[in-house]
Amino acid sequence: MPVITPQLVALDRPLGSTKDDVIRTIAGMVADAGRATDAEALATDVLAREALTATGMGGGIAIPHAKTAAVAEPALFFARLRPGVDFGAPDGPADILFMILAPEGAADTHLQVLSRLAGSLVDDDFTAALRAAATPEEVVALVDAAVADREETQAAVAADARSLVAVTACPTGIAHTYMAADSLKAAGERAGVRITVETQGSAGSKPIDPAIIAAADAVIFAVDVDVRDKGRFAGKPVVQVPVKRGIDDADGLVARALAAADDPSAARVPSSGAASSSAAPSNESFGALLKRVLLTGVSYMIPFVAGGGLLLAIGFAMGGYEIAFASDVQGQNVAQFTALNFQLWNLPAEGLLYYLGCVAFVIGGASMAFLVPALAGFIAYGLADRPGIAPGFVAGSIAGFMGAGFLGGIVGGLLAGVVARWMGTWNVPRWLAGLMPVVLIPLLASIIASGLMVVVLGGPIAALTTGLGDFLNSLSGTGVVLLGLLLGTMMAIDLGGPINKVAYSFAVANLATGSPENPGPWMIMAAVMAAGMVPPLAMALATVVDRRLFSAAERENGKAAWLLGAAFISEGAIPFAAADPLRVIGASILGAATTGAIAMGAGVVSQAPHGGVFVMFAMQGTWPMFLVAIVAGVIVSALAVIVLKRFVRRAPIEAAEPQLATV
Repeated sequence: MPVITPQLVALDRPLGSTKDDVIRTIAGMVADAGRATDAEALATDVLAREALTATGMGGGIAIPHAKTAAVAEPALFFARLRPGVDFGAPDGPADILFMILAPEGAADTHLQVLSRLAGSLVDDDFTAALRAAATPEEVVALVDAAVADREETQAAVAADARSLVAVTACPTGIAHTYMAADSLKAAGERAGVRITVETQGSAGSKPIDPAIIAAADAVIFAVDVDVRDKGRFAGKPVVQVPVKRGIDDADGLVARALAAADDPSAARVPSSGAASSSAAPSNESFGALLKRVLLTGVSYMIPFVAGGGLLLAIGFAMGGYEIAFASDVQGQNVAQFTALNFQLWNLPAEGLLYYLGCVAFVIGGASMAFLVPALAGFIAYGLADRPGIAPGFVAGSIAGFMGAGFLGGIVGGLLAGVVARWMGTWNVPRWLAGLMPVVLIPLLASIIASGLMVVVLGGPIAALTTGLGDFLNSLSGTGVVLLGLLLGTMMAIDLGGPINKVAYSFAVANLATGSPENPGPWMIMAAVMAAGMVPPLAMALATVVDRRLFSAAERENGKAAWLLGAAFISEGAIPFAAADPLRVIGASILGAATTGAIAMGAGVVSQAPHGGVFVMFAMQGTWPMFLVAIVAGVIVSALAVIVLKRFVRRAPIEAAEPQLATV
C-alpha cells in the first residue's frame, strides 16, 4: 500500500489553531483512511514526541511524527495550513506539514521510503511545488517522484572530492535523523565534498565501511543521543552538534568539518578505551554534567535493584521474614547457611519451600550488594568512559566497607571519574599510551579515589549518614504522624536515590530493636515500605485512568510498575520521572507522604524489611490498614499527576538545555 494517497492530503483546510488541535484532527483523518486503529492513541503518541523536541524545522515546514502501535499501515499525511500554525520553529509558524507515521515493528523498506521523503524537505524546489499544488493528486505525484529520485541525486558527488563521514541520530529516529542526513549530503554536493552518512534511526543502522572512515578527512556527529560504537572514528577531527543543527546549518557544519580537518589542534574523537575531556560538550554546565553522570549511575544500578529486590521478596514469601535476621550457632546467617550447605535432594518435603526461599534470598542479597559499587562505577563511567569503571567500582566498594552508603558511593564515583578523566588528558609516549586505559588509569585512579575515601572522606560521610539516622530516631518518640510525613517524603523525593536510601537504611538498622513492647521500629519499617510502594503504583494507575497523557513507552512501563510497586521497588517510577521530573516527583511526594502519615498514625507494623505485599504475613494483623494507607496514597498521587499533566505545562526541553557545541 502506498504511504500517501489523496485521502491523506489536506489543502488549505482549517485543521485547528494550535499544533495540538492540528495533530488531533489529522489523527482522526488518518484513522478514517484506515491507516490507524485508534485516533486518540495516535494523537497522544505524536504529542508525546512533540514534548521531546519541537518538530517545526524552519522555512515554514513542520514534520510531526511517531512510531506507534496505533498505526496499522505506514502513512504520510500532507497538510497545507492556512493560516500557518506554530510548531516551535525559530522563524515562525509552519504552512507545510508532513506527519510521518510508522507502526511499531515496521519493515525497514517502509521506513527508508519515509526517510527519503523527509530528506526531500530540504529541497527548496520540492517545497515550492508543494505550496503551488492545486489538487491532492498533484501532491501525491510530487511525493512519489521525490522518493524515487532521491537516491540518484544523493550519489552525484565528484569521485576525487575531499571526503567526510557523519552520523545522525535523534531520540525517535524517524524524521530528524534522516532529514539531517539528507541535508548534510546536499551540503556536501554544493561544496564538492564526498560525504557518507550513517543514520542511526528506526530503520536500523548500516555501519559505514571502515575503509571509508579511514579515508575521511573529518567526522560530523549531528546527534541528540550517544553515537553507537564511536571508537570506529577514533582520532578523526570531529564536529558535534544537536541533530537539528544538521538540518538548519548543514553548509556551516561541512565548512567547520573541513576547517577542523586542516587544524592540527582541532578536537578529535577519543579512542574507545581512553578517557578524554572532549568526550562531553565543551560548554556543558557543571549542573548539566553532574545530572548526566548521576543519571548514568542510577540507570545502570536499576537492574540490580529490580532483580535483587524481587528475589528478596520471593525469599521472604517462601522462607519467612526470619531468614533476614536469624543466625545459627556460629553466627552465620541462616539463609546463607541453608542455601550453601543443605542438599536439595536430602531435604524432607516440608523443608523444600524454605530451602528455595533461602536460595532466592541469598541470590537477591548478592544482587543488592552491587548497588553502591555499580552506582559509583557507572558515575565514573559517565565522566571518563570505560577507564573510569574499575576505579569507580572500587571506590563504591570502599564506601560500603566504611559505612558511607549511597552518599559515599556518589562521592567515590565522582572522585574516580574526575581522576580517570584527568589522567586521560595526559600526553604520554606512544609506547605507554596502550597501557593507560587498561592498567595505569584503573590503578592510579583507584589508589587516589579510594585512598581519599579511606583516609579523608569516608569517615565524615559515614558520620553524616549516621547523623541523619539519629535525627530521624529523635523524632520517633513524638509526633509519629509528622515522622510518617517526613519518611514518606524522603522515600519519594528521589525514587530510590540517596535520600530514599537514608530513610530505608534508618528503618532497617533499627528493625532488630523492635518488640511487642517497643513497636516503634516496626512501625517505621511499615511506613517506609508502604510509602516506597506508592510512586510506581500511582504511575501505573495514572496510565490506566488517563492513558492519553502518557506515551506508548510510558504505558508499557506502567504495566511493569504494578509488579514493581507491589514488591516495594520505588525505582519502578523512575522512567516516568526521567521524562517529566517535576510533575511526577511532586505528585509522588504528595501520595507517599499521605501513606506514611496514615501508616504511622494507624500503628501499622512490619517485621520484614522488604517485599511489599508479599510479606504482609509479617505485619501482625495490621495489614488491612497497610493496604488502606497504600491505596489512599496511590489515589492521591495518581490524581495529582493527572491534574499536573493536564493543567501545568512544562517548558520545551530545548529551551531549558544549552545547545551542544563543537567538541
